[in-house]
Amino acid sequence: MQQEKAKLEWLEYGLLEQYPHVVHGSFTRHGGVSEGLCTSLNLGEGTGDKVDRVRANRDLIRKMLDIKQLIFPNQTHGTIVQRVTAKNWDKVPQGDALFTTEKDIGLAVTHADCQAAIFYDPVHEAVAVAHCGWRGSAQNLYARVVDTLHREIGTQAHNLVVCISPSLGPDHAEFKNYRQELPHDFWPFMTKANHFDFWKIAQAQLITCGVPEKNIEIAQVCTFCANEDYFSYRREKDAGRNATVVALKS
Repeated sequence: MQQEKAKLEWLEYGLLEQYPHVVHGSFTRHGGVSEGLCTSLNLGEGTGDKVDRVRANRDLIRKMLDIKQLIFPNQTHGTIVQRVTAKNWDKVPQGDALFTTEKDIGLAVTHADCQAAIFYDPVHEAVAVAHCGWRGSAQNLYARVVDTLHREIGTQAHNLVVCISPSLGPDHAEFKNYRQELPHDFWPFMTKANHFDFWKIAQAQLITCGVPEKNIEIAQVCTFCANEDYFSYRREKDAGRNATVVALKS
């Protein structure tokens, strides 16, 4: 569902519509203050954009969602999952997935072709967000998130709702060195020579973890193709970054 407010545009997910206290969105590149290749809602640092512009863009989202804090981790293309609490929210975490049971603390990851996944546990009132590129997929980051939620707060996979952002689609997910880069169990998801359907890979990984298929929503918007709305690293190496955000409102 495409939403718009104060020039910001974002996607919301149908599976979360029944939970209005779970504020969330996968934001497009519109409505920010950045210029040039990062025009205009660039939310990623280290992109050649000015730091003050990135911070201003992030604050636009925080204010629009009406939350106290908005946390972005230092992403590593790994499998580190960090818990954010009222005591540690001001320390920038390192990793590619965050989760919390706190209210009014937004969790965010940046992405430009990689997947961003929102997890919601309605039983334990917890949310998580994960940045998952092909390296994260190869290391099965989604399984690590599910396992961490189960270990730390008792989440059962069959209760989880998972929504996956716009990301690189099968027509453009080319891996010429896939035999060295991708696990063998990814190879059946090849759609044509050297191209892979990471949307279906993500779905299969989540189902294997125990998440019901009906609880998985994938945007199925290719960031490479949707150049008007999304940054894409494969399309333009010096691109900005999109962001996906989730928070529990009090």
